[in-house]
Amino acid sequence: MSIQKPMVGITGDFRPERYNSAALTWFNTGYYDSVSAAGGIPMLLPPLENDDDLNRMMENVTGVVVSGCNLDLDPTRLKMHIHPSVKVMPKRREDFDRRVAEIAIKRRLPILAIGSGMQLVNALCGGTLYQHIPEEVPRALHHRDPVEQNLRHVLEIVPGTRLDAIYGPGEVRVNSAHHMAVRDLSSRFRVSATCPDGIIEAYESIEDDWFCLGVQWHPESNTASALDLQIFEAFIDAAVREAAPADILPMNDLFRRAA
Repeated sequence: MSIQKPMVGITGDFRPERYNSAALTWFNTGYYDSVSAAGGIPMLLPPLENDDDLNRMMENVTGVVVSGCNLDLDPTRLKMHIHPSVKVMPKRREDFDRRVAEIAIKRRLPILAIGSGMQLVNALCGGTLYQHIPEEVPRALHHRDPVEQNLRHVLEIVPGTRLDAIYGPGEVRVNSAHHMAVRDLSSRFRVSATCPDGIIEAYESIEDDWFCLGVQWHPESNTASALDLQIFEAFIDAAVREAAPADILPMNDLFRRAA
């Protein structure tokens, strides 16, 4: 039985034109390498400004990765006064990610939302954010180290969740490089994992037939563990289901049966 690989859209980063420097769009290699390694075909989504063109591109994907960013969502768009620690990402980048995520949410496409992408999808679904963990959660652990880039902490995974099924038993440690975080979770999601200090590190859809997983760490990064690829494998399984008839098994299920 032949299973067609799912086409997966991935949002990228954007830098506007600067003095002596043209505008630039780039994609961290880990995103498309991880999608490919998990059995999908990456479709890189540049920040198009034309809605018709974006809709045509989105018709060809059966899953979306809303990628992270080294800069922050604009708190003023969430009706919050901006904190001095916030470094806002370019408007064109946030605008595009919002449009992609809104289409994916409306169509209930499988979504893997990473880092600031996790924060954005929660906000679009009615949740709220912490702007700066060290001030708003005084007893929080360190979640970002501007000097050391290999900061890690333990995950406390909620039993019985999709994330629990993905990682299985045993201690899980993840990379951490953020100062914003989910505060109030959208009613469309449930908590999948927290940091020991209570900060929400992962959420998932409460709907069994909609795969939407948000993670605050970066499973695509070279600082991720080998186990983190399983997140992409679960996401690709969901994208296969989205693209295939109901009687077709997910790709990784077929591999497991053949083993």
